[in-house]
Amino acid sequence: MWSAIFLLDMKGKILISRNYRGDVSRLAALRFSRMVQESDAADLKPVFTIEGITYAFIAHRNVYMLAVTRHNCNVTMALYFLHCLRNVLCTYLGELEEESIRDNFVIIYELLDETMDFGYPQITDAAILMKYIRTDAHKLASKRGGGAAAAIAPPDAVTNAVSWRDEGIVHKRNEVFLDVVEKVHMLISGSGAVLSSAIEGAVEMRTFLTGMPDLKLGLNDRAMLEAAGKASRGKSVELEDVKFHQCVRLTDYERDKTISFVPPDGAFTLMRYRVSTPLRPVIETRATVTKHSRSRLEYSVTAKARFKTRSTATNVEIIIPVPADVDSPVFQAVAGHKVTYVPEINCFKWVIKAMPGGATVRMRAQFGLPSVEADEDDEEGWRKPISVRFEIPYFTVSGLGVRYLRVLEKSGYSAQPWVRYITRNGDYQIRMT
Repeated sequence: MWSAIFLLDMKGKILISRNYRGDVSRLAALRFSRMVQESDAADLKPVFTIEGITYAFIAHRNVYMLAVTRHNCNVTMALYFLHCLRNVLCTYLGELEEESIRDNFVIIYELLDETMDFGYPQITDAAILMKYIRTDAHKLASKRGGGAAAAIAPPDAVTNAVSWRDEGIVHKRNEVFLDVVEKVHMLISGSGAVLSSAIEGAVEMRTFLTGMPDLKLGLNDRAMLEAAGKASRGKSVELEDVKFHQCVRLTDYERDKTISFVPPDGAFTLMRYRVSTPLRPVIETRATVTKHSRSRLEYSVTAKARFKTRSTATNVEIIIPVPADVDSPVFQAVAGHKVTYVPEINCFKWVIKAMPGGATVRMRAQFGLPSVEADEDDEEGWRKPISVRFEIPYFTVSGLGVRYLRVLEKSGYSAQPWVRYITRNGDYQIRMT
């Protein structure tokens, strides 16, 4: 529980504040103001404690957003709340700056009262708040009719147990789109050995469903299969650091690893996860650099797709660094491949629109090198790692798959689920030899 929220200018002067519990005075903000004036901005820590009071703050443009408490609270939650509050204020004010705060005291006080109650975070979804807290009071409209009390009635999303979804939603076609998106982070040595690898994944959804549907999702997650007594059937994946959207019933997941939820309407990220099993290169790239006549560099680059032949990588970009003083580029590549020299970042880019699994492609590049001495003294320019960008539809590196996606609604309608898999590059680099 947090005691108070302060919005201050860059000199530490209080612009607006809200004291929720009354156990911390404005002197706490004045103490923070002195720290701001006496310290460099780079030296200020986002969380610190002075005389039994814990301070947590973020900076946005020319404004400090500060939360203070005398209790042993979750500071990560406080920082996350401040970021959410910043997003809400930006939605209402357009730009969160000192001037916009001074011009909108009334609406900001309303938002501070609705986003936190007695030190506990409440509604931080701007879409819900804008349904009953509006910048122009004369635009408040009665939802049910019948006087002033009805005109200020909160939307169902606030009073409902499912605050992220309104009641009475109707769609002509009931559809669910689910994307399993994985990013591959990998560092590969010049000899082709994998030095480090990791997969970051997300299950992204877009739902267009009528009413208040209840969805159940089944994955080939090892923990989920073991809880269901099906661990020996087919391939399973061990997910780590799983984070869910607030709509997921965590009690069900903790009890039997069932992912059940009432989804928001539209697009949202259902869950994020990480997989740390050892990986082999997705696209293996080798580059050989040869000097000729002390004034010319020749690159021979080979790329091989190390995934299954039934998949195809699209928009593959291989970015190879070159010395800063090269000139006169000449490229030789397969028809349909595009190679361009990018002097702004001292590299050349090899673009392959489609690369089937198991395919091997090659290209050659030649550059003039007038300043031979500089190159001999400093090879940093072309010893930087090669970067690879790609996207592989209908493929996941981890092997994660959707076993089922069920939609249950009291009216009994049938909904069409669509599932798609995508693998993309994260920080994917190959060291030069």
